[in-house]
Amino acid sequence: MLTRRRIPVQEPYDAPGIFTFLADRVIDGVEHADLDQLRYARTVHLPHGPSAIEVTYTQGALETTLELADAADAPDAVGRVQRLFDAHRDPGDVDKHLESDPLLAPSVRATPGIRVPGAANYEEMLVRALVGQQISVAAARKHLSRLAEAAGAPYESEIAGLNRCFPTPEQIISAVGDPESLEPTRPLRLPRQSVKAVVASMRALLDGELNVHADADPEELFTQLVARPRIGVWTANYVLMRLLGHPDVWPEGDVALVAGARKFGIVEGKQHKILARKAMDWAPWRSYAAMHIWRNAS
Repeated sequence: MLTRRRIPVQEPYDAPGIFTFLADRVIDGVEHADLDQLRYARTVHLPHGPSAIEVTYTQGALETTLELADAADAPDAVGRVQRLFDAHRDPGDVDKHLESDPLLAPSVRATPGIRVPGAANYEEMLVRALVGQQISVAAARKHLSRLAEAAGAPYESEIAGLNRCFPTPEQIISAVGDPESLEPTRPLRLPRQSVKAVVASMRALLDGELNVHADADPEELFTQLVARPRIGVWTANYVLMRLLGHPDVWPEGDVALVAGARKFGIVEGKQHKILARKAMDWAPWRSYAAMHIWRNAS
């Protein structure tokens, strides 16, 4: 069934920024984006079955089409759109605080109402963070698209560009098989230790050792994540930023952040620790400062 919702956002709203961020990371078949129309669509796992959402931006609102297996999933689907597009945030306090720093002020004035993209499928967000460690956005997209094609269930949609769901933890474990394998056709062509980390994390989700969901306690989730092999501070903070919509985390160690900070004149060279200390000035909105710097880096 198709139903439509109008989800208000508080202006200013950096729609081009958040749609571009999502478009750059589209997983083929699972997601689709059209930046000319500021349109984004994706499949989602909802309680009553696989579904899909389509979102376009008009002044002051996200015009949303919900393709649902059951009407009872509508509130859940709307909530996911709100989190994915950071629709609840009042940009006034964020912009005022960040603009008080002369180094960030030009970016804030040029891009008011910047938002932090969230997550629609929570297990998927963890896989994205693990796969994206120390590789480019484009490379991560290729790995994730290959994994979705190999393991994701087909999905027939009336929404253009969608034909499959992102694989569940069970499907990922089954498709990856032996993490030690170096077969050229394997769905995740990453180093062995990275593949092991993905498989182990999926098993931990199924066993209840790892609780990844939108209402998780930030400190507890961070502690659970960094206690696991191959999950460091950057990965844990990236999950908190996007999965929980945490406004004040700093993904220390991110190469693109340092590159962007050099353009701002904040640091020279690969000075991750110096940048992390400087980022304390932007609390309690460090996640939004990171978005400004990432945007500048690109």
